[in-house]
Amino acid sequence: MYTFLYFLFFLNIVNSYQSNQNEETCSSDNICNETHNKYSKNINEWTSKINKEIQMAINKYIPCEKTNCSCHKAVIEHDLNPYQDGITKELFTLARSKGTKYQIIKGELYREKECHFPARCAGVEHYLGAVAPKLPNLEFIVNTRDWPQVNHAWGNRKAPVFSFSKTNDYYDIMYPAWSFWEGGPAISLYPTGIGRWDKHRVSISSAADKWTWDKKEEIAFFRGSRTNEERDALILLSRSDPDLVDAKYTKNQAWKSDADTLYAPPASEVSFEEHCKYKYLFNYRGVAASFRFKHLFLCKSLVFHVGNSWLEFFYPSLRPWVHYVPISPTAKADEIKKYIEFFKENDSLAKEIADRGFQHIWDHLTDKDVKCYWRKLLKKYALLIKYDVNKDKDLIRIDIKK
Repeated sequence: MYTFLYFLFFLNIVNSYQSNQNEETCSSDNICNETHNKYSKNINEWTSKINKEIQMAINKYIPCEKTNCSCHKAVIEHDLNPYQDGITKELFTLARSKGTKYQIIKGELYREKECHFPARCAGVEHYLGAVAPKLPNLEFIVNTRDWPQVNHAWGNRKAPVFSFSKTNDYYDIMYPAWSFWEGGPAISLYPTGIGRWDKHRVSISSAADKWTWDKKEEIAFFRGSRTNEERDALILLSRSDPDLVDAKYTKNQAWKSDADTLYAPPASEVSFEEHCKYKYLFNYRGVAASFRFKHLFLCKSLVFHVGNSWLEFFYPSLRPWVHYVPISPTAKADEIKKYIEFFKENDSLAKEIADRGFQHIWDHLTDKDVKCYWRKLLKKYALLIKYDVNKDKDLIRIDIKK
């Protein structure tokens, strides 16, 4: 009797538990369906937004003419605009302490004896020596530090200082960086600096021909030192999802411990040519603009460019969504992941952007374009000088090796 009653009691508990489980399962399914539908809706809206951004950018884009470095003409006009009233001796004196003094007198190049970064000066002088014979007498200040000098947002008076990179907060006048020829960042792979853009064009594009789009690994790739925290999100994403991202920190000159590589051993450096194995390449600013940016396009991979504040002279000719994928510098790992996954799912679209990026750099950033930019910049600068430029006897003549 008691056994039978206990059995009925136990059966009642089991039935009650199963009933509750069915209700909970049903409830959970409903919640799951709602969550899934909401997630799908958000993804569809985000996907639609990206497609719209790309289409709008392409519709507005007008390709550059492949003549006389015309792609970069607007940058010269923009940077010289603050000096349209003329460059006086007083303005030049304000700039004097912010860089290395150069003169071009009767077609010959002169420089003050001391140069803080000899290899960087040599990289600049390769181009200055080439254009000097066709220029009028002029003098100018070249800043070879990593950062610009005249920030109007800080209340600095304008002064005509030539710098390789800047943001819109600066009066500095952008020039093609020394690293196009010599004196770029020195790492173990490039102990004398990355230099010789003309040679990299050949070697990296050859690697791109080897690693064609269909042979590239469908993974996002980055190697570089931790010069700023903007890079951390990608590094952390790589650690949590290594099948999607391969991003690691390398050593730089300031490296002291694993804390400087976000608590992981520093990775080995990777050549530009080896980057071409990967379908998605990330570019981040360094102290200022990153020297790697132009090289990544030569791989014919899709470039993800993080942040848009720091510029070199050729950056404005590149268009977001047309030549590269723009990423906010404050983007978290989950947002970066969404961008990568979007282009994995839209492979033909990714290839179109990658191909346009390559072609633009290949056509409009040749060694000839760099010389052309220097020549046009200095000619227009010379027209603004409001005083007679006389040879400074303290300067030395620079003989350029042919």
